[in-house]
Amino acid sequence: MDYNILIGGFAGQGMDTLSKMLELILKRKHYYVFSNKDYMSRVRGGHNFIQVRFSDKPLYSHVEELDIIVALDRNTVDIHRNRLSKNGTILIDKSISDKEIQTPSEYDFMSVITSIEVAKELGNHRVAGTVSLGAILKMLGLEIDEAVLDVLKHTFSDEIYELNVKALRRGFEMYQQKYHLDKGNFEDSIAINGNQAAALGALAGGLTFYSAYPMTPSTSFMTYLSSKMDETGIVVEQVEDEIAAINMAIGASYAGVRAMTGTSGGGFSLMTEALGLAGITETPLVVLNVQRPGPATGLPTRTEQSDLSFILTASHGEIPRMVIALKNPEHAFYTMARALNIADKYQMLVIILSDQYLSDITTTLPAFDFSKIEINRYIATEQEADINDYRRYKVTENGVSPRLIPGQFKEALIMADSDEHTEYGHITEAADVRIAQMDKRMRKLDMLKEELEEPSYYGSENPENLIIAWGSVEGPLREAVQRMNDKDMKIGALVFSDISPLPVKMLEKYTKEVKNIINVEMNYTGQLAKFIRQETGIVCNKSVLKYDGGQISPSEIVKRVSEVLS
Repeated sequence: MDYNILIGGFAGQGMDTLSKMLELILKRKHYYVFSNKDYMSRVRGGHNFIQVRFSDKPLYSHVEELDIIVALDRNTVDIHRNRLSKNGTILIDKSISDKEIQTPSEYDFMSVITSIEVAKELGNHRVAGTVSLGAILKMLGLEIDEAVLDVLKHTFSDEIYELNVKALRRGFEMYQQKYHLDKGNFEDSIAINGNQAAALGALAGGLTFYSAYPMTPSTSFMTYLSSKMDETGIVVEQVEDEIAAINMAIGASYAGVRAMTGTSGGGFSLMTEALGLAGITETPLVVLNVQRPGPATGLPTRTEQSDLSFILTASHGEIPRMVIALKNPEHAFYTMARALNIADKYQMLVIILSDQYLSDITTTLPAFDFSKIEINRYIATEQEADINDYRRYKVTENGVSPRLIPGQFKEALIMADSDEHTEYGHITEAADVRIAQMDKRMRKLDMLKEELEEPSYYGSENPENLIIAWGSVEGPLREAVQRMNDKDMKIGALVFSDISPLPVKMLEKYTKEVKNIINVEMNYTGQLAKFIRQETGIVCNKSVLKYDGGQISPSEIVKRVSEVLS
């Protein structure tokens, strides 16, 4: 059992509220839920849509084929009706359907409701979405029970709760059941989107200070953290620009606070000078980049994976860094806490890559296991630091110097400077000291390589063709590989999360005997493939690249991989 519902219209029509209520109801009916958004950079107007997919089996991605289209405007019908399944339905208001719409003869797909009329009768035009929700529930054969009413109570204030209950029942009564669902079996789940999961993981990992300037699609990470300030004691500072954001985070980290900042590609561009400051002062710092298509403003509300090449070397000069890509909301939760620990352990920069698709998808997951999260600050003890002769940048075998916090011990003088410096932190231009400090900083990567996470592997254990991808492509690729192997295509797939330093064990294992290596990426130049070739000499001889602002789907991967292999 697998159903896909699209709710479409223009900005300001209440799609977000309608979809959130539907998602929560399906979750409370114990279904697996996966929803994704496609929206324009407008406060009003344009064409936006949200897809809500649900099943009695785990879901990892959106899909193209639709079972129900809830059309809040004419554009939704025109744009999406060719995606409707043979037994699909378009649920449309009478005020729209009265206008002539050319209906493909093979579809008996038009179901008219009077949600706007009913809303007017009830005295509030805003409840039209709730009328539509009632019709959807009846169509699916889901009863209005305590779980459903509890979702409405959670969504609406007391003043309008009863009115929305009336609207829901009116919509339910005006329609007929069409589908017969299997019973949901996913209990004790949570519903959370990518940015919320990442922010919750940062909180679990001990984040105390976050500074940022709002930039879609990273903004909801900040708004989630700010909503938890009173409960957690975290400080969230909205600053005047991204330059201030990263420098404030560096200052907080230097002072001993576990801190990070976040933005999207354009804001990250402004941060690049300060990346070098974090690197040479060896100040722990995590920077989140939630990618969107560039260059410049580009497509500010769409998705892409086009910042990887830039981020791998961003900053003048050379500094050690780690680059990690988030793959899904569950991975985001645990990875953010891990990243904060790595930044402290190696006193270095950790850059996290997400994207609009991942930030906005909502999935049902098993409740997070907070017992798996450890907070390790790696602050030196009095003995480790030798406070009577404290050398903040002491040359060590593994490259990590003893780190104290200013004021931790009155005997220890802690200095930091953006110039090259001696072990004590004094400015120097001596060549031998420069070489020793540079070698020390870069040696951290040798130790870091010992704890890299290998990419996830999906598919045949003896693949004839290997797909390589990274980040949020994991979900669509996971479903695509299953479909291809059901056709006996003998496909395997490696999906990278840790990218730099590059983990190579599984890459070397699976590339030895395959006929083709295909990189599937959401950018124009195949940025992961280029990095893999640079680091290992392994060449991806075929590519599937998408850069139109929309996330690649399982069916598109199957189609395009089949094409490049033929």
